Amino acid sequence: MSRMRLESAWKAAGATVLKKKTTEVPDCIVIDLAVRNACDHIAQLRATHPQIDIIAFGPHFDGDAFKAAKDAGATELAARSSIVERVTRRMPK
Repeated sequence: MSRMRLESAWKAAGATVLKKKTTEVPDCIVIDLAVRNACDHIAQLRATHPQIDIIAFGPHFDGDAFKAAKDAGATELAARSSIVERVTRRMPK
């Protein structure tokens, strides 16, 4: 699922999608494990935002990538097919 489709689905559900360079503090961080150096990004984000949940998502059966993301500081892991629902469930109703 493309980033644009993810953002569109979350915005339709009422979320505000922040850009990387924002000064606002996010409620949660979502990162695609297909991004180059994703685990390095997770580790940097964890250091910058120690109290914020980081949700990493990737292919359904990529156990090695999920373990690496968890080791880097991801608090939650999700299959690509469920990431929209996973984030939408966290939103206040």
